[in-house]
Amino acid sequence: MEDIDIAKNAKIENINNIAKKLEINEQYIEQYGKYKAKVSLDLNKELKNKKDGKLVLVTAINPTPLGEGKTTVSIGLSDALNKIGAKSIGILREPSLGPVFGVKGGATGGGYSQVIPMEDINLHFTGDIHAITSANNLLSAMIDNHIYYGNELNFKQVTWKRCVDLNDRQLRKINTGLSGEKNTKERIDGFDISVASEIMAIVCLSKDLDDLKQKISNIIVGYDINDKKITAKDLNAQGALTVLLKDAIKPNLVQTIENNPVLMHGGPFANIAHGCNSIIATKMGLKLGEYVVTEAGFGADLGAEKFIDIKSRVAGLKPDVVVCVATMKALKYHGGMDIKEIEKEDIESLKKGSHNLLKHISNIQNVFGLNAIVAINRFKNDSDLEIQTLKQILQENNIDISLVECWAKGSEGAIDLAEKVQALASKQSNLTFSYKLEESIKQKIENVCKKVYGANGVNYTETANNKIKIAEEIGYNNLPICIAKTQYSFSDDPKNLQCIEPFEITIKDIEIKSGAGFIVVFTGNIITMPGLPKVPAAEKINIDGNGNIVGLF
Repeated sequence: MEDIDIAKNAKIENINNIAKKLEINEQYIEQYGKYKAKVSLDLNKELKNKKDGKLVLVTAINPTPLGEGKTTVSIGLSDALNKIGAKSIGILREPSLGPVFGVKGGATGGGYSQVIPMEDINLHFTGDIHAITSANNLLSAMIDNHIYYGNELNFKQVTWKRCVDLNDRQLRKINTGLSGEKNTKERIDGFDISVASEIMAIVCLSKDLDDLKQKISNIIVGYDINDKKITAKDLNAQGALTVLLKDAIKPNLVQTIENNPVLMHGGPFANIAHGCNSIIATKMGLKLGEYVVTEAGFGADLGAEKFIDIKSRVAGLKPDVVVCVATMKALKYHGGMDIKEIEKEDIESLKKGSHNLLKHISNIQNVFGLNAIVAINRFKNDSDLEIQTLKQILQENNIDISLVECWAKGSEGAIDLAEKVQALASKQSNLTFSYKLEESIKQKIENVCKKVYGANGVNYTETANNKIKIAEEIGYNNLPICIAKTQYSFSDDPKNLQCIEPFEITIKDIEIKSGAGFIVVFTGNIITMPGLPKVPAAEKINIDGNGNIVGLF
């Protein structure tokens, strides 16, 4: 049975009933139909003095084309915690239409560990990403309008790009202003995918509406003839953009198949952005539940690092437990096994691939000082010998493991993980960061590359060197860094899966995201506008005359 069929057959409750489980008064719920709602930020005043629950961060090994099921495990774990009597709430990211119609699919979990209504969430949901896209593009329109009417701010360079929430490689580099109208200036420009927009990052890192407006004011949109920065505030754009985002800043309340609460809010990618849901949703969840189960995008080298070095630092958060998701297939793939043979038992490939998992766990425990457990998303073809081999490897390294079967069994398949997470959450841990903010930009980059990725050196292009110098000269050297890197490898080469030989990271460029409050560092061939695969998921998605959707996953 497809995920969409399981979701359609689930018994879904009115969203007001889900709010009641969290003891949220109806006055704070803004319904989007029967099964989705926004939660008013006014609720935070009522929750202010409540004690925070435990924060569980779900991450993973470097992803593979096979899919590891990190969101599925997150949902299954939250359901299982509720099953054993702990009041848990899931805090997840919203899906982007790019992956939905591309290759990765949606972001609502799978099997019997899903968030519903699955179709609504994976498509337009409550319109947050559309609002972010509109705000981003309004700023672009205001920039070009200002230039058209005389360019009083003396723009020499426009750095702000337009965006769209689809994978469209044709838009990576474009020519604009070709109408030939008087005062219209031609220039080479480009689009980012909406989830890589600085507006998305700002929504996710803002604490309230006033903070949102202030962050928007600080966005650098270009430079003048004297190489001085020009900001959104100089264009007086912050008010209008904030108006477009006044609802998008509110978390969305939905439910799992087992009718447990989930806040879904924000959706930046972790390979090209900071990869975490909103601070507002996470902090609200910590007041509403005894446990918050949240996730960070892609592998722990990207999502978890950014959750800790950026989000935790900004919001004052500390994960009590980190769950690292892996599959036997993924471990064998990282051990060099041919993907066509991946269903077969291969102990040697498993042993080799386990080094990827061990490196991630070492980072969580030794670089960031946090408690960690491995969750193996189990498939029916996993052999007993493979499972026993991995258990032995982890036992030799004093790492706990749980076999999870929530895709097929729902919460029942994650009870063991829930109990182990509960026990681990009671243990002391000491959060540390991989770098200090007062260190130089290059030192911060090298700390992440060497400590987290395991690189033995870092190289910089002339462009990167020049921009780092400018960033430090104009006072942005104390910002955290957000490294844009391939998700498939610890290195900047997506084909270097095992990273056995010493490798170096090449820094090609940087961008100051002064509104979001970090510096994006570009490595390898990373791009901010993905393309569709040869056979995109869009070709398999359809709807019949009765409105039934098929092919969405």
